[in-house]
Amino acid sequence: MNFDVALTLDLLGVFFFAVSGCLLAARRGFDIVGSLLLGSLVGLGGGVIRDVIINAGVPAAFSQPLYLVPPVLAAVLVHLLFSRVELGGRLLIIFDAGGLALFCVTGALKALDAGLNPVAAILLGVTTAVGGGLLRDITANEVPQLFDSKDLYGIPAFVGAGLTTVLFSTGMLNLVTGTAAAVAVFALRILAWHFGWHAPMAARCHRRDAARG
Repeated sequence: MNFDVALTLDLLGVFFFAVSGCLLAARRGFDIVGSLLLGSLVGLGGGVIRDVIINAGVPAAFSQPLYLVPPVLAAVLVHLLFSRVELGGRLLIIFDAGGLALFCVTGALKALDAGLNPVAAILLGVTTAVGGGLLRDITANEVPQLFDSKDLYGIPAFVGAGLTTVLFSTGMLNLVTGTAAAVAVFALRILAWHFGWHAPMAARCHRRDAARG
């Protein structure tokens, strides 16, 4: 996968995540400045964490002005169109799933290009994918989706980062296979949300009947 394709996928991931942040800001009643800041935080946060971890120099979000375009575009679009879209979480989940799918692929790919081993690349792909959403939810005083026991969030990211690493290691990673991996993650995330799939609980807890003597 060449640099231009990876950059395009990365920018698309920034845009999808930024829209999710701007939608949440609108739902919480933030002004347009707050919307832009929250959109930028979720759209750029995961990539900044990734670039710092792999010691890639100044993070791309600060060294390449092009990365500032998607959050600005997202804030403007949500501001202009928000009265025509729902206040509920469906649209937010869709855009968040798109960002998650793209970032777990580009995060793992950038880690592999930096020379990290496959396990580290998978972990960094997941970190890139979930980092921005975690920052968004904490900043907006929401329960982070990453820790929602009634949903799958981290597992789809692990699947996408793992697929990307396997494809890269076997020399099969290209635009088609990379896109297919992202689509698989997106589909898994949406299906999990729609059908209420979730991972097993950390422990089997049984409530005691307080009324029982």
